[in-house]
Amino acid sequence: MPHPIMDTKPGETRLLLGNEAIVRGALEAGIDCVTCYPGTPSSEAPDTFYRIKHAAPESAAYHFEYSPNEKVALEVGGGASLAGALTLVTMKHVGVNVAADPLCTIAYVGSPGGLVLLSADDPGCHSSQNEQDNRYYGRLAGLPVFEPATAQECKDMTKEALLFSRRTGRPVLLRTTTRVNHIRGPVTFGERLEPASSADAKPFVKNPSKYVPIPAFARRMRLELLDHLAAVAGESEQSPWIAEHGEGDVAVIATGISRAYLNDALETTGLAGRVRVLELGLTYPLPEKRIAALMGEVKRLLVLEEGEPVLERELRELSRRAGLGTEVVGKMNGVGDDFTHVGGIGLPRFGEYETSIAANALQKLVDPSFEPSEPVSAGKAEGELPMRPPNLCAGCSHRSLYYAVRQQFGDNAIYSSDIGCYTLGILPPLSAADFLFCMGSSIPGGCGMARFDKRPVLAFIGDSTFFHSGITGLINAVFNKHEVLVVVLDNRTTAMTGHQPHPGVDATLGGPNESMVDIEAVCRAIGVQNVRKVNPNKLNSSMAALEELSALPGVKVLIAEEPCVLYARRAMKKKTAMAAEVSEQGPAVEYCLETLACPAFFREDGAVDVDPVQCSGCMVCAQITKEREDTGAIKARKKG
Repeated sequence: MPHPIMDTKPGETRLLLGNEAIVRGALEAGIDCVTCYPGTPSSEAPDTFYRIKHAAPESAAYHFEYSPNEKVALEVGGGASLAGALTLVTMKHVGVNVAADPLCTIAYVGSPGGLVLLSADDPGCHSSQNEQDNRYYGRLAGLPVFEPATAQECKDMTKEALLFSRRTGRPVLLRTTTRVNHIRGPVTFGERLEPASSADAKPFVKNPSKYVPIPAFARRMRLELLDHLAAVAGESEQSPWIAEHGEGDVAVIATGISRAYLNDALETTGLAGRVRVLELGLTYPLPEKRIAALMGEVKRLLVLEEGEPVLERELRELSRRAGLGTEVVGKMNGVGDDFTHVGGIGLPRFGEYETSIAANALQKLVDPSFEPSEPVSAGKAEGELPMRPPNLCAGCSHRSLYYAVRQQFGDNAIYSSDIGCYTLGILPPLSAADFLFCMGSSIPGGCGMARFDKRPVLAFIGDSTFFHSGITGLINAVFNKHEVLVVVLDNRTTAMTGHQPHPGVDATLGGPNESMVDIEAVCRAIGVQNVRKVNPNKLNSSMAALEELSALPGVKVLIAEEPCVLYARRAMKKKTAMAAEVSEQGPAVEYCLETLACPAFFREDGAVDVDPVQCSGCMVCAQITKEREDTGAIKARKKG
């Protein structure tokens, strides 16, 4: 059955996520190629392409692939675009760091078929290790930047950005944020164009001076890129993605989701129509003439933008160049150690905006004597709900492996962590994450630590992360003769971002993975002499392997292989026949609760028990109590 995004007729309206709307926009543009590395908040976009492709391959004429990492995804996309394919590459904001090397050169080389990079930023660090603002990458690499604010704009701007890139032969950055990716709104569908590769695409013609950026050619390419940006800046003056409304002697310029907050704030404050507003959808290069004309007609200008004061800095510089006396206010005026009410305007330099923040800033703009109220957020609301931090699932094999590690090493080792579900091992009582940098950093970071700290160092890395950027770190560890115990937490999927496949999975949505890359074979091929594989839910074998490897010198690898319990249940259709049950209260059960801390456990009326609905039947808890000499026991019982 065709996917609704494919089946809906032009002119009809559907309620879509922002990410789903991006997919529809690409389809309407005639997309040929989609590559990605999944990462929240971008994941639903490539996952939707993936599901469409397998639901009705005959009507989905594009190529789709999950790449091992973002750099590879962009390089595949760049090559496809050189061959004339209209291409979309998707990733989260920190993934662009991985892809930055090819990105800054593809901007020189160009993308004849058209290439759009979706960068999904994450203000507030909802699911990320930082909240970097990737508008800087547009400036760094020389890419026009589009920023949608609604689900409809997600669809329309994606289509426009792809066609714009194909027309200009240069890549484009589509910058979204968490609220835009996950917004749900009405989207009116348009006509789908024929795929570019079967329409007006031109075959690749060899021309090394145009496509090979050795220094002699790169100098010229740089000048051509600057000419391209100047031409785009000229077009931006009349861009349909720039809207102007309202009147008065004060103005607001807003970008991204801040435009939605601004429009809500204008209504709630009663200032709609009484303030000049310039909404920027194309946010780089800027329409400087249009902005300068506006600035020349107002006394004060408020800049609303989440993240860094990127636009504000540029407008301040523009005001100076144009000799204007307009007061520009935003994140930068005044001082404030906590950045929450910088200069009294109320615009933070961290986290997300919300309507109340925009409303306070708007009223302060109109009336400088206005005293802003404290913004109301979910965390400060009266009757605050109890915190529910992320936690490893009941039956997660990472939990049992961490338990075994703690039994072997306790606090006498240093634990180098990585990006994945297993980072949640930071929580007590597991406490198995001492430092982390980025995807793939656990092995080289652990190696550096081990050189200058004599305690044992364990580097934890997931299977998807191993393929993403762990292999080179392991090669380095072998080559430079480091002392590190690498633990590959192999749950047979990319669990953290939604169970996407990677090169080491057994099967994909399309069936068995006939090209599966074996992690153990890779480790041995690299030169690791001591490799062991265990089922982490079998505690005795896990602890025996840890004890054996800890006594060996050099680089050693333990592969803890067991499918993610959610993936096994949902995708592999594995049913849980057994559940744990406390058969005898006692210290052994209390010990299990305090050291394993499985969320299926609960305490009621002073007694410890197991929720059979949450329990996955791994029976690790039963193994723990069995080994204890204390009273108290847990046994297996049939579910239902």
